[in-house]
Amino acid sequence: MSDRTGLFAGDDPFAIVRSWMAEAEKSEPNDPNAIALSTVDADGLPNARMVLLKDVEEGAFVFYTNYESRKAAELDNAGKAAFVMHWKSLRRQIRVRGLIEKEDGPSADAYYKSRSLKSRLGAWASRQSQPLSSRTALMAEVAKITAKHGTNPERPPFWGGYRITPVEIEFWADGAYRLHDRFVWRRATAHDKWAISRLSP
Repeated sequence: MSDRTGLFAGDDPFAIVRSWMAEAEKSEPNDPNAIALSTVDADGLPNARMVLLKDVEEGAFVFYTNYESRKAAELDNAGKAAFVMHWKSLRRQIRVRGLIEKEDGPSADAYYKSRSLKSRLGAWASRQSQPLSSRTALMAEVAKITAKHGTNPERPPFWGGYRITPVEIEFWADGAYRLHDRFVWRRATAHDKWAISRLSP
């Protein structure tokens, strides 16, 4: 597409994502890798929450969570999800829709080991999305887990990653007079070639 230049240039959407994220790391004050992850429950009612995108692979996006959480149940049930990254400092956003699979192997182990000890112990202690009587009860559980697992805990069997393989990626940049620039990359399946279109703002 002749006018897909500058910010939008390139034949690999994942390379564009990495480039935009690298810019955001210099300008966003907190969590430039934050995404608003959207799922649906068994009744089709949407849910959204902020999580941290931890990897941009050659063909997918990866984040980590508790497999017993509400989000995990919804991801497992639907097999699909969407997210948006928005950087106020850059006046840009990226929207993604795609298919879900678990990342429950060596990559999940490696990422878990890279986290701080307190975060690793916290992953064991938290029954994410379940009712909690008090913060005191949570801290008592952390202390119990610390005594049990020590300073080098293994990754909990109920904690790991999810990979989103996109079938749609949209790049949006703010334009003067609200005449924004938008390009969407679409494909029917993860094995198809991308079709790229400019969208009206």
